Amino acid sequence: MRLQIALAVLLASAAFPCVASEQIPDQYPQSVLYAKPVEVIPYVWSAIGATAPPTYENSGHNNNLSFIVTGAGVVVVNGGAAYQLAKALHDEIRQITDQPVKLVINENGQGHAMLGNAYWAEQGVAILAHVDAAEEFEDRGPQILARMETYNKEKSADTVLQGPSQTFEEEKLIEMGRFRIEVKNLGPAHSPGDIVVWLPEQSLVISGDMAFHERLLPIFDDTDTAGWLESWEVFEALEATYVIPGHGHPTNMDQVRRYTRDYLVYLRGMIGKLLEDGGSLEQAYYVDQSPYAHLDTFEQLATRNAGRVYEQMEFE
Repeated sequence: MRLQIALAVLLASAAFPCVASEQIPDQYPQSVLYAKPVEVIPYVWSAIGATAPPTYENSGHNNNLSFIVTGAGVVVVNGGAAYQLAKALHDEIRQITDQPVKLVINENGQGHAMLGNAYWAEQGVAILAHVDAAEEFEDRGPQILARMETYNKEKSADTVLQGPSQTFEEEKLIEMGRFRIEVKNLGPAHSPGDIVVWLPEQSLVISGDMAFHERLLPIFDDTDTAGWLESWEVFEALEATYVIPGHGHPTNMDQVRRYTRDYLVYLRGMIGKLLEDGGSLEQAYYVDQSPYAHLDTFEQLATRNAGRVYEQMEFE
């Protein structure tokens, strides 16, 4: 079975470019989806988003919209960044299976995880999120929606705020059809309420924003980088063979470790040395991050990341 899965991953990888795609505005012009869904392993699909920031050209589809065809219904991971994006994903699902969508899981409280929820709620689909993600979306929803409407223009039509219908704190177990699905909060990571979707029998994790590899990870004001490193140890303990990250193509644990954990360790090390030498916030913006300069979104995020880590570590 493991050999069959590995072969499926190899074949699926041929369906999309092996390199990151920040410079490609849209890979699937006939749909508002950035790319057509591909079957990563048997019955597990993902529509891989752009590694660029959200734009009108990519319709806000700059994260991965995944789904599991369980045999007794479909489980979708991420509501999408807009009503029309959620509908486009559903149209693709209907071409693959006649099984109904029974559950949508929001990977966190960000717009690309939750702004499409209204479409799924209209279909009568239950929506699950971590309690912290639900609170984040409730608090910041109007600003998140306004920002999406600004770049997405008419593509934002019919998008209204809709939070999850179900929440959990540590873990939610879903047994549906041929799949055991474990939805886990592993601790602090990229943003409040980050979760992973773990398929133990397939050794595959849909990591959400716990793990990055083709684009530089962003550090927000409320990102706990020290806590993220602690949570990473729990993530590693899953020993996943296959990783569908929040952004970028399906990969393995070695790659996401290199560009998530190792990047956090590297940046915190550089900032730590700067603090020991009495360096300023202004100097932090210029610490050397060149080992990661080849990643998409580096130019947009590197200096901002350094400044935020400095502000955090100054008081640790």
